[in-house]
Amino acid sequence: MTYTLATTVSVPWAEAVDRTRAALAAQGFGILTEINVRSTFEAKLGAEAADAVGDYIILGACNPALASRALAAEPEMGALLPCNVVVRRNQSADVTTVEAIDPQTMVQLSSAPSVKEVADDAGTRLRKALAELGGTTSHSP
Repeated sequence: MTYTLATTVSVPWAEAVDRTRAALAAQGFGILTEINVRSTFEAKLGAEAADAVGDYIILGACNPALASRALAAEPEMGALLPCNVVVRRNQSADVTTVEAIDPQTMVQLSSAPSVKEVADDAGTRLRKALAELGGTTSHSP
């Protein structure tokens, strides 16, 4: 089973992050959390660990309408929210990969038909956001 939706873009890091935020917003997602993995690793593990991971952030994206529907169907779905979107730089290839959890992962954990409807809607929106970035799209295992 694949568990992420991904695209790779050949734009500078800061531009990739800004474009990702804008593409998510255009699909109704707000950013609730942001984790700068590089900074966290540097503070907790040192410069070598930070350099090994490189530019890497995790955006906690949420579409309130979809989250409301998912929680109404199954309150336990809150453990899977917000939807994590990773923006990570591959310095050697000079590209940035943007990955989002595939909402179909929720369907594997729930038998509620309304959860499938939410996952389908969220998946459509995330695919549109990734397509808006104009990169090479893929699915990751």
